Amino acid sequence: MMARNSLSHVDRPPLPGLVSVTFMSGATITLSASGRTPMGRVLGSGRTAAVVLLLALSANILYAGQAKPKKHDTRHEIEQLEEEWRTAVLKSDATALNTLLADDYIAITASGTLQTKDEALANIRSGRIHFTSLNLSDRKLRFYGKTALVTSLASVQGITPEGDLSGNFRYTRVYVQNAQGQWRIVSFEASHIRQPGEHR
Repeated sequence: MMARNSLSHVDRPPLPGLVSVTFMSGATITLSASGRTPMGRVLGSGRTAAVVLLLALSANILYAGQAKPKKHDTRHEIEQLEEEWRTAVLKSDATALNTLLADDYIAITASGTLQTKDEALANIRSGRIHFTSLNLSDRKLRFYGKTALVTSLASVQGITPEGDLSGNFRYTRVYVQNAQGQWRIVSFEASHIRQPGEHR
């Protein structure tokens, strides 16, 4: 009687050649008519899972590969706009500046005065602002969603309504991407880098 109970609590090997020593407490296993689990179904499920995993990994790799060029392209676009701004200022091209500046553009000049878009364009058209030299260096770009912040060192020679404008300046220019996906300059601020002993 004891031997029979011991054997009834040992599950039978589902496949020939494999011995199971797992004790089953009152468990009942239902097998197919042949007494074996169909291997085709098991293998088919494994292949399906492998294909799904492969597709998921491929999609992630493809997405990651596309995200990096997008950032690089945006940086390149801002750099091109910076060059367009520089060219427009040197050529006193008010039409080009009108396209680059947002309608609510505001600037803080090196002397601390405020300047709107209309005032900036009027100064360019009248010749009250005229640059003979404008060299940019040490450019740094930072992105915050749809906002791009540009800082640079500008070596400038020219005139403004406030008088002679020559020397080195640090400036900050802010671009914002509008609803049409176009980057526009919304803010500008310049600070004169004074040499030791230079009068204000």
